[in-house]
Amino acid sequence: MSEFQELLQEQLKDPDFKKEWDDIQPEMDVIRAMIDARIEQNLTQKELAARTGIDQADISKLENGTRNPSLKLLKKLASGLGMQLKIEFVPMQVSRK
Repeated sequence: MSEFQELLQEQLKDPDFKKEWDDIQPEMDVIRAMIDARIEQNLTQKELAARTGIDQADISKLENGTRNPSLKLLKKLASGLGMQLKIEFVPMQVSRK
């Protein structure tokens, strides 16, 4: 396990930290999915910008988590990646102590 993972596991024992971590997870999942799809296709941010008509700086902000995307923007990104956007609701996991 990496140093980061060890530290994270330790921090997740703190209920306040865990709540904050869980609260940002959906945003982090979107960011990770976008970056993974772009990298899987060997695309730079600039190339993805050209495909989508979205400014490269905005793609960078999305990937850095400093801009929240609209549903319309996510659809445009998915299309530029040759993908379909799928959003789903899943049951919450109840933590057991």
